[in-house]
Amino acid sequence: MEERDFFDERTEKKPATLNCPHCHQPAEYEVTWVVRTKKRQLPGGRADERDRARFAKARSYMLRKDDLMACKNMRCRKRFEISGVQSVVFTE
Repeated sequence: MEERDFFDERTEKKPATLNCPHCHQPAEYEVTWVVRTKKRQLPGGRADERDRARFAKARSYMLRKDDLMACKNMRCRKRFEISGVQSVVFTE
């Protein structure tokens, strides 16, 4: 089984305050996340012992989808990398 079989997946936008490294203006940006929620039980039928062990260790998590943002300052409008925000967040 693949890891994707263990999770329900949806996209979600969350606000984050970021500073443009070019013009140094702070602004509120909508960052897109892929939210993977662990299923309540293992999908039936074709799972072996190794798959059951992997499913028991699996945890719900969020994965950041956006890597670049465009500055909201009309004079700047340059794209910058959002390295200050975590790329993976485990949820419980």
